[in-house]
Amino acid sequence: MRTFIIFTILLLTGSRYAAQNQENKFQISKDSEQIPLWTNDMPDGSGPQGAEIITAKGSVTNISNPRLIVHQPSNPNGTAILVISGGGYAHIEMGKESTPTANWLQSAGITAFELIYRLPSENWKTTNVPFEDAQRAMRMVRSLAKKYKIDANKVGILGFSAGGHLAGFISAQPDKKLYKPIDKIDSLSARPDFAGLIYPVVSMLPPNDKTHSRKSILGENPSGVEEAAFSVEKLVSSNMPVTFLAQAMDDPISSIDNSLLLYSALKKVNVKTEMHLFPTGGHGWGLGKKGSPTTAWPELFKTWMKNNSFWK
Repeated sequence: MRTFIIFTILLLTGSRYAAQNQENKFQISKDSEQIPLWTNDMPDGSGPQGAEIITAKGSVTNISNPRLIVHQPSNPNGTAILVISGGGYAHIEMGKESTPTANWLQSAGITAFELIYRLPSENWKTTNVPFEDAQRAMRMVRSLAKKYKIDANKVGILGFSAGGHLAGFISAQPDKKLYKPIDKIDSLSARPDFAGLIYPVVSMLPPNDKTHSRKSILGENPSGVEEAAFSVEKLVSSNMPVTFLAQAMDDPISSIDNSLLLYSALKKVNVKTEMHLFPTGGHGWGLGKKGSPTTAWPELFKTWMKNNSFWK
């Protein structure tokens, strides 16, 4: 299979959704349909007490009710995407990442499911909770295929920063037994049919071991074995789905080495991959940082999905 790497150096207009969604004050629609991931037997305890804390910019913490927020298009095209914000596994950046992206996908006919996942530092028994939630979410989306007019073979995952790590981990190890099955939903596949990783955290091994994501999941002094167990580039196999990568070369939070390492690992196992590296843009740009080349990524992602028969 062919693997593509593209250095995107032109300032392209990309998506008109970037500025309008990221400049507005964040709010969750009261009409949004929300689906709990766990109605009973949620693994690893009851978590934090009290209501969720949501800032004016859409950063979420104190999460005890992991769930999907459904962004259903009026004319669904059969494709669904699980959208996952980052935040270093310490908070969830809904306001600038998953919500505007889910709205953009919805406007184009894709059924987007925004994931609100548990945070490992919020009084759970283990730090595995975000991975349990993401795996369960992939299975749940497939279980809802008929209800939302989704093709069960066109269910993808799209993650930003730590959400990119979470998406990459589930893509690489969809069958890993992260929790005890609780119902028929858990008999369904958790493997995404395609994956988009945007300025992702990938590796937790030196020299890329300074991220907040690594600290949140592994603590201050993990072993090399523990670091490798959560480094996506060490987990890939030929079963990994086709993958889209996008990152700015001046990213100060997640080094560009993260995307390069994953690109190289996927190439070695012949997984079809496309990578776009932008000369500037930094980190945390959601649908794109206004005035930078990163605004091009949504249209590039759309073209890539069309070329892989996931976007009509």
